[in-house]
Amino acid sequence: MTAPGGKRSETMKSVRNAARLLKEFRTGGPERGVSELSRRLGLGKSTVHRLLRTLVQERLVEHDQTTGTYRLSITVYELGLAMAAQLQLHEAAAPVIEELRTRTGHTVHVAVLDGHEVIYVERRAGQQALRMFADIARRLPAHATSSGKVLLAHLPADTLDRLLDGLRPAVVTEYTITDPKRLRAELAQVRARGWATNVNESEVGYASIGAPIRDAVGDVVAAISLAWPLEQLDRARVGQHAALVVAAGKAVSRRHASLRGGWRLPAPPR
Repeated sequence: MTAPGGKRSETMKSVRNAARLLKEFRTGGPERGVSELSRRLGLGKSTVHRLLRTLVQERLVEHDQTTGTYRLSITVYELGLAMAAQLQLHEAAAPVIEELRTRTGHTVHVAVLDGHEVIYVERRAGQQALRMFADIARRLPAHATSSGKVLLAHLPADTLDRLLDGLRPAVVTEYTITDPKRLRAELAQVRARGWATNVNESEVGYASIGAPIRDAVGDVVAAISLAWPLEQLDRARVGQHAALVVAAGKAVSRRHASLRGGWRLPAPPR
């Protein structure tokens, strides 16, 4: 009987070998045979065949029944495009968020949506850094953040319905919106207004304003937000900050789309 630790070790070994196998497609011709891969990887043919079968099932590799060879699938190409888009988003956002941080003195983030959560992919710390947003790749419940509200609000209606159907929004602080009806009303307001707020909802003592970042056809693909301590909140300047964040989102959108071939503002709502 294999010990639990042994199972984990075998699993990690299989994952490592699968990664090595995929990397073998980077050079030479586009197709590889089992014998060639076995020789290049120093693995038995049965092991290589098993790995390839799994990768075919996961649609990462395709099998040519006629030649018996294997090639990378369109899924890998799609992953490459996704990675390129992330790099382009970084390139597009960097100077804009730096300028916004310099102009306001507050912390600036760029986030993307992953299911019910937001992932922070860019960050420029302000004069007073925020504890909860200290790390890139930090995840938070989307409904508790201004970026998340922006991203949820701009989902297609059917997608949002599926995402929120039966959801019980997590309590992050005592101020987090957890009532589904109230959350839907909040998201409708965000969509109509063009920006979102978060006051004490993800961390007590802090507020933020978020606005959309769009792609070349006007779809919201990310969000930019400005966050600051509540002790520095000047309600008279909230509108000014919102205008700055919305403008920054449009600036990132233009830069991002110029790297991908054109950008247009969406038609105003009727």
